[in-house]
This record gives sequence, C-alpha cells and structure tokens, in this order.
Amino acid sequence: MDAQDFLIQGEGREEDKKEAWNFFQQAYEHQMKGELEEAVDLYKKSIESHPTAEAHTFLGWTYSFMGRLDDAIEECHHAIKVDPDFGNPYNDIGAYLIEKGQFDEAIPWFEQAMQAKRYESPAFPHLNLGRVYERKGQWDEALDCYKKALTLNPNYTLAKKALGRLIGMLN
Repeated sequence: MDAQDFLIQGEGREEDKKEAWNFFQQAYEHQMKGELEEAVDLYKKSIESHPTAEAHTFLGWTYSFMGRLDDAIEECHHAIKVDPDFGNPYNDIGAYLIEKGQFDEAIPWFEQAMQAKRYESPAFPHLNLGRVYERKGQWDEALDCYKKALTLNPNYTLAKKALGRLIGMLN
C-alpha cells in the first residue's frame, strides 16, 4: 500500500488523512522492530485521525504478535466495517481462528477473503484454507488449495513447501 491509496479512502479532511498516514508509517516501523506497544499507540492515533481498514487490520496484526487474538479479531471486524472490499481482515480473522484451534470457524473467513475486491495477496487465503483442510485430513482439498495459491503466485514459497510436504507425506 502506498500513501495515495491510504489518503484517498473515505471522507475527511486531507490534513487528517495525511496525519493518519504518518502515524500509520511510524506504527509499522515500530511493529517491524518488535516495539509493539509503541506500534499499538501509533495505529490508534492513525485511526483517531482518519480510520482506515488498513490501520485497523495492522493494529489487529500487532495484537496477534502480542498474543491478543480476540483483540486482533475485533480490529479486523472494525476494518471490515470501514471497507468490506478489503481482503486482508477476512484472511487474518481466519488465521487467528486457526491459532485458536477453531478450524471450521476459519473456513468461511478464507472464502470471503478469496472473494474480496481489493486484496494485494489473494494467494494467502488459499494457503490458509489448505492448512485447515490438511489439519482436518482432507488431503485432496488441501492439495487443491495449495495449487490454487501457486497459480495466483507461482513464487509463493510457503505454498510450494506446503504442497511438496503434503505430496511427500501422501506418497
């Protein structure tokens, strides 16, 4: 995502959007350094200045690093309210539900992510759905999901490894 995408979202004053973008960038930098409390504070400031689906989703992602999966899921729900076309929060909810061991509950979230109109990484929900099917012992469905992920992104290393591992296990 770039500043232009971030700044054109929704109604609001341009100054607020620019301030939100600056807070978002700072939050992301702190998040990548492992400075999670600082990232949380800055994502919240970004949302206060100008709420975006991205800021809510990334705040949720930060919460997930902190082990706060319920808070992460809640932020993803906020993101969906802001922009139902943004695919990341649907996939992220599914991923957090996997972490909670709620495999069946994760499936519809990945399916919604696959249908999202705005998603820069559409291979992700296919890989994640494959992980669910693999854990459930539904090998053919898992293989199909991994192959679809690779169709969407032939360089997706995790999908290559998952497919290779599963094929090896089944032989």
